[in-house]
Amino acid sequence: MIMTRIFLLLASCLISFMSFGQSKETEVATAVETLRKAMIDADKTVLDKIISESLSYGHSGGKVEDKASFINALTSGKSDFVTITLSEQTITITDNTAIVRHQLNGDTNDGGKPNTVHLAVMQVWQNQKGQWTLIARQAVKLP
Repeated sequence: MIMTRIFLLLASCLISFMSFGQSKETEVATAVETLRKAMIDADKTVLDKIISESLSYGHSGGKVEDKASFINALTSGKSDFVTITLSEQTITITDNTAIVRHQLNGDTNDGGKPNTVHLAVMQVWQNQKGQWTLIARQAVKLP
């Protein structure tokens, strides 16, 4: 009887632990998807909410932007994503920090000039006051 109770308690703890980890991963994946949509829509309100004040946003060409310049580029049309498709996404979480890696394929219309991009991207997200916030991003061009 005692062994059964101990087993059930341990099983319950394990299930709770596994659910907690999946919940964090799901939350981060949702934040990444929110960012993807906000970049396409150039939604300043959403971008402002999910991006850290101390953002370091590295482009594949070497340019690094802070929060204000990144949001301004998207909302002004200087950087205009028509489509963004993410694939091969992985999420690794340690405490309140998540590293997200994926491939980004997209159609752009930067300054009215159509183009396509193929990138490998790494994002760093931090849970700040219960919300996942983008604190860093770096992209590399893929062939």
